[in-house]
Amino acid sequence: MGFFGKIKSGLKQGLAKTVSILNTDVRDLFKSEGRLVDEAFCDELFEVLVKTDMGVAAAQEAADQVRKDFRGRVVERDAIIGVVKEKLKTLMAQDDTPLRFAEKGPAVWLVCGVNGCGKTTSIAKLGKLYAAQGKKIVLGAADTFRAAAVDQLKIWAERLGLEIVTGPPQSDPASVAHKAAARAVETGADLCIIDTAGRLQTNKNLMNELEKIKRVVQKMIPDAPHESILVLDATMGQNGLSQARLFTESAACTGIFLTKLDGTARGGAVAAIRKEVGLPVKYVGMGESADDIVVFNPGEFVDAMFENLD
Repeated sequence: MGFFGKIKSGLKQGLAKTVSILNTDVRDLFKSEGRLVDEAFCDELFEVLVKTDMGVAAAQEAADQVRKDFRGRVVERDAIIGVVKEKLKTLMAQDDTPLRFAEKGPAVWLVCGVNGCGKTTSIAKLGKLYAAQGKKIVLGAADTFRAAAVDQLKIWAERLGLEIVTGPPQSDPASVAHKAAARAVETGADLCIIDTAGRLQTNKNLMNELEKIKRVVQKMIPDAPHESILVLDATMGQNGLSQARLFTESAACTGIFLTKLDGTARGGAVAAIRKEVGLPVKYVGMGESADDIVVFNPGEFVDAMFENLD
C-alpha cells in the first residue's frame, strides 16, 4: 500500500466508531422523502454533531450553516452532509507546515502531555518515521520519575535502532535533556526528541520544570526547542480541550499529536481543538505499532468522518 493509501486506510479504521455514530444518528434524522429544515431539525442535528465531541461552538456553527442554507426547505440527507462537511473543513483548516528542523545542527523537539496519553509510543512513531527518511535521531528520556516510562522508551529505541540518553531514576529531568542535546551535537544528529514528564495541566511546579528543560537545552542549542509537541488522547474528548489550552499557555506548544483515535467515537474533537485552541494537529496515531501514524490533513479527515454518508 502506498503512503497516501495508508493514510486513507488508517483514517478509515481510526474513525470507524465516529462514522458508526454519525451513520446511525444522521440516518435517523431523515425520512425516505427528505426532511423539512426547521428549528426542531437543526436542534436534532446539533445534538448528533455534539456526540462526536466536536464541541458546542463547532457543532452550532455547522447547524447554523444548515439553517441558513436550507431553512423552510425539504432536503435530502446528502445535501445536509455536504454543508456540514464543508463547514468542518473550514473550521479545521490549518497551514500544512511540517515539523520544524534546525537550519544548522540538530533540531530539538520537546514532547509533553499527561500520563497515559500515549506520549512514549508517539515518540517512537515519530522516531521511526523520520529515521526512515534518513534522519539521525537521539532520544532523551527525561521522564525520570516514572521508571516505566524510561524502560518503555529504551525498549522502543532498541527495537527501532535509535540512540537514547537516560539518567538515574529520580534524577533531574533537565540534566537528562541537556545530556541528550549534547549527545545530538556530538554525534551530528539531525534530531533530538526529548520525552518530558507526564504532568497534570494544573501542576505549576511541573510546568516550571518544563521551562527549566528549555533553558538548559538552549545552552547547547540556542534556538531550541524547534517544536514543543503536545500529545493529546482523543478518548478524553472535551477534557482534552482543557489540557490543550493550559499546555499551550504554559509550555508554548507548537503542535498536537493526537493519539488513540482508533479507540473513540469522538473524532469530532479535532474540530473543537482547532476552533478553540488554534494549535495545528500535526500527526494522528491510529494504533499501537510504530507504523500507525498518519499526517493530519483536514480535508481527508472530515471525508473519513463521514465515510459512506454522502
